[in-house]
Amino acid sequence: MSADPLAGLDPTAREALARVLELLAAERASVSSVIDERAWRVHVADSLTGLEVPELREAARIADVGAGAGFPGLALAVALPGSRVDLIESVGRKCEFMRRAIAAAAIANATVLDLRSEEWAAGEGRESYGAVTARAVGRLSTLAELASPLLEEGGVLVAWKGKRDADEEAQLARAAESLAMRPESILEVGDRAGSQHRHLHVIRKAAPTPPNLPRRPGIAKKRPKG
Repeated sequence: MSADPLAGLDPTAREALARVLELLAAERASVSSVIDERAWRVHVADSLTGLEVPELREAARIADVGAGAGFPGLALAVALPGSRVDLIESVGRKCEFMRRAIAAAAIANATVLDLRSEEWAAGEGRESYGAVTARAVGRLSTLAELASPLLEEGGVLVAWKGKRDADEEAQLARAAESLAMRPESILEVGDRAGSQHRHLHVIRKAAPTPPNLPRRPGIAKKRPKG
């Protein structure tokens, strides 16, 4: 993997992502706090560090939970044209922005799902994905709970986090078995992401989804396991 994730983008991919960032800079609704020239590093390069996880690179279907303005999901969709990326987001203005970005940049393999991940995991989305991504969404145990019913057995959650937090990691370790998830590795990618303390937590779906998952929307965040 290149020390600079942006170096691996071909001209077509770079042009598509430039169009997304242009729309982000022009967006009046608040969908991101970083919309200037830093966005290439803060949003795109940061997102593309996920390609250092082989299971994410190879996944046929990826769910981006709490997709926000579309990162990492849109960047991964551009970089992985053979994968289908579903961007799961419950805030309407963010969904609308992502839909316009997908259309403007002609990102044919990305779809916006305007709902809570728990709702999707209770129906059509259950155990449908080889990888789930989450960036700046919540605590590790919450993310593992949201990802578990979406992932097929053996699939992985890749969670973008900042500084390592021993208490948060211990909470995940306590909750992992009840969520059918297993913490596997932690990649320090700050020098590639442009964020000094950026870490990627890789958590694997280790068994079939427990019958009590997903819980009702919002409960995983309000009352995380562990």
